[in-house]
Amino acid sequence: MNQYSTGQRRGGLRIWVLLLFAGYAAWYWFSNRSIDPLTGQAVVIDKSISPEQEKALGLQAYQQVLQQEHPLPEDAQASRQVAAIAARLIEKIPQVTDALAAEHGLQASHIEKSFDWKVSVLQSEQANAFCLPGGKMAVYTGLLPVAQNADAMAVVMGHEIAHALLRHGAQRMTRGKLEQLGQMAGAASGMDANTLQSVMSAYGYGSALPYARSQETQADELGLMLAAAACFDPKEAIPLWQRMSQDTAGKAPPEFASTHPSAGTRIQQLEALMPKAIGYQGRFCRQQVAIPATAP
Repeated sequence: MNQYSTGQRRGGLRIWVLLLFAGYAAWYWFSNRSIDPLTGQAVVIDKSISPEQEKALGLQAYQQVLQQEHPLPEDAQASRQVAAIAARLIEKIPQVTDALAAEHGLQASHIEKSFDWKVSVLQSEQANAFCLPGGKMAVYTGLLPVAQNADAMAVVMGHEIAHALLRHGAQRMTRGKLEQLGQMAGAASGMDANTLQSVMSAYGYGSALPYARSQETQADELGLMLAAAACFDPKEAIPLWQRMSQDTAGKAPPEFASTHPSAGTRIQQLEALMPKAIGYQGRFCRQQVAIPATAP
């Protein structure tokens, strides 16, 4: 058998491997596809990943963080103020998610009913916060001077809560499975390492990173509506991201190479959402409550 025939066979085998993967990926995508009622957009969540499993993974991750970080006492002023903000946001989740789902002619799943909410304030210079599946939350003390007030803090915390409500973690886990299968298919087809690396790099810039940025945009919208409905001032989101931009000046990668939209993009999107947020505030903020003048 000459080298030409051998090359033909290898080329044919490579094509068949890639076609089989493409067929399986298409089946997997369609069989696990659904419409998220809060965004009206198609999402893919592996049906084997249950909310209970997400919750268990979230609790495990939260316990690991608490072992590595230094949480403030629950009776510390910062802890009490952050907990009060979280409570107001959580209280409005059913109303806000019902309203958003109704905009798409759907019903909210109310995944939050199974959450065991808890929020900690962690001593760290990071200007960050998170909410894990299952409702375990943390705010880093480095965020406090950037937020400056309770309204801005509510915008950040609402954003983090939104990630958990939208099951973004399960979506990323599902996408990760497909990415691993793609790499396996490339390797099994005989694709050399450099070519495979180039393909995955193109996939990252063309698909994975835009996908991550779209999740951030979804969380921005839901989080802003939660803050507004909980009687916080949604307009504080704009100066918040102006301060965020100053804080990360020269450190953040360009938007096309980042998992997050740029501060400028976020400000534009939030400004466009402001009339809707003010509408949610008027609709759901029935009782005016005292809002601290400054963040903890």
